[in-house]
Amino acid sequence: MLTASSSFKKINSLLLGALGNRGERKSNLSMMVGRREDDNNTANDDDDDGDQPVTPWIVSVASGHTLLRSPQHNKGLAFTEIERDAHYLRGLLPPAIFSQELQEKRTLHILRQYQVPLHRYTAMMDLQETNEKLFYKLLIDNVEELLPVVYTPVVGEACQKYGRLFRRPQGLYISLKDKGKISEVLKNWPEKIQVIVVTDGERILGLGDLGCQGMGIPIGKLSLYTALGGVHPSVCLPVTIDVGTKNEALLNDEFYIGLKQKRATGEEYDDLLDEFMTAVKKNYGEKVLIQFEDFANHNAFDLLVKYRTSHLVFNDDIQGTACVVLGGLLSALKLIGGTLADHTFLFLGAGEAGTGIAELISLEILKKTKLTVEESRKKIWLVDSKGLVVSTRKDSLQSFKQPWAHDHESITGLLEAVKVIKPTILIGTSGVGKQFTKEVIEAMSSINAKPLIMALSNPTSQSECTAEEAYTWSNGHAIFASGSPFDPVTYDGKEFVPGQANNAYIFPGFGLGLIMCGAIHVHDEFLLAAAEALASQVAEEDYAKGIIYPRFKNIRKISATIAAKVAARAYEFGLASNLPRPSNLVKFAESCMYSPKYRNYR
Repeated sequence: MLTASSSFKKINSLLLGALGNRGERKSNLSMMVGRREDDNNTANDDDDDGDQPVTPWIVSVASGHTLLRSPQHNKGLAFTEIERDAHYLRGLLPPAIFSQELQEKRTLHILRQYQVPLHRYTAMMDLQETNEKLFYKLLIDNVEELLPVVYTPVVGEACQKYGRLFRRPQGLYISLKDKGKISEVLKNWPEKIQVIVVTDGERILGLGDLGCQGMGIPIGKLSLYTALGGVHPSVCLPVTIDVGTKNEALLNDEFYIGLKQKRATGEEYDDLLDEFMTAVKKNYGEKVLIQFEDFANHNAFDLLVKYRTSHLVFNDDIQGTACVVLGGLLSALKLIGGTLADHTFLFLGAGEAGTGIAELISLEILKKTKLTVEESRKKIWLVDSKGLVVSTRKDSLQSFKQPWAHDHESITGLLEAVKVIKPTILIGTSGVGKQFTKEVIEAMSSINAKPLIMALSNPTSQSECTAEEAYTWSNGHAIFASGSPFDPVTYDGKEFVPGQANNAYIFPGFGLGLIMCGAIHVHDEFLLAAAEALASQVAEEDYAKGIIYPRFKNIRKISATIAAKVAARAYEFGLASNLPRPSNLVKFAESCMYSPKYRNYR
């Protein structure tokens, strides 16, 4: 019988010659429990005199210390007596054996002892880096409690305060230094990829340019692709494109981990992004989903328009936000009455989120009525930093605002716009907090019996108003939803539960639907299908509390429904390449979902 030492020498001698080739290296490094090459230890470190170069990818049998360091395969105290013997774990673990369920219970107990949300976030990230399956099981089973911890609103603060820390690669950093070599850089990641979330760090939530420190956003988004949508973590790749930063504090910070130069623009920026997009398609094929995340407005729209016909691309800030808001609006019709075409919409904020939502509302109205494009758009009004978006400003407006510039006299303030336009629905995407003042909410309430108020800006500090303010200032008549979570509010003896228009309702299921049907482009009809599927999941008993979004505890069921509806629309429009079409798309979606349950090892 081979000992651990003799096994190492035998395997090493067989594979060493093959490891010089990257492709062969990957195929040869699946050992016993499927260990990956990024878990390898450096060979003979203890014998190294400090000057002698060593080969960092020499392999060993997946056992002992190496196995416990693999987040994909580590089971902590759940290794059985037989597994501890077979994989040389004796002495490396305490003698107690905990089931995965008991580990989950213990970990949740420890997390709840942290009073500071940021401390909970770091504990969850530590768990993700050491025991992947336990991390996802914990998140799936306690999603309503832990979603705000691993993503909005805590992730933004984490990027600000901890973004400079780097411990181990959780994604790829691609910078201007890599120009001309991006295809090779992608090969440094050891997995075959199906979903990429990429940011350039210029507009991280409502916090501005965090440059390279924005990597927490794509990491967090992809953890939700897995936990909420069931996309396997091994096929997910977070990417940060580093073209510099305009954040002077970072440029002057000696510990900043990114490029210390002014943010590149124009041709230099475009060329790097184009090389990246080309390399992704070359390395992973035309069915890899690329999600753009937290790009500044001027780049977000341009990138979506440029690549939507040549790549499978999705912008969560534009399209994901639009989907989740439209889903909430369709659901809210049961409370406020009428159809979408019967309502008047006023937006505070005319950036990528606001105009993206407006466009999808217009498309849904067009689909359900005989109105023209112009007529449907005239039901939607936008207010930006200079006031109401009107036709007299058209020459100075950015292109994405121009379709919403209607004929009207100039109005400079939101309160005046509410009084003149008389909207039934008020939507905030400004990224500036406290803009829905008492006077604005009171004006909305004087116009409507049940004003729908959606304060969507993140994080919580940037929300246009709080849930308590909306319910109190409207005397309990408002239907309220926000981008960040708020606790239930009791007003005049009645409990109101604010809805959260969280993009996490949409993008995990949406991405799963695209993957499972083999789509190669995102059609607008897919977005409408996702919004309609989301609205259909709200339980009747929740409407009594003013809830317009389904409970997050059912998120995997919601994601499977959205995935099925998106895939069905793709098959209907002839845009799905995975044939034949499954007979039951919901069950097929559920069968595709990743399970974080521990596996038994031989």
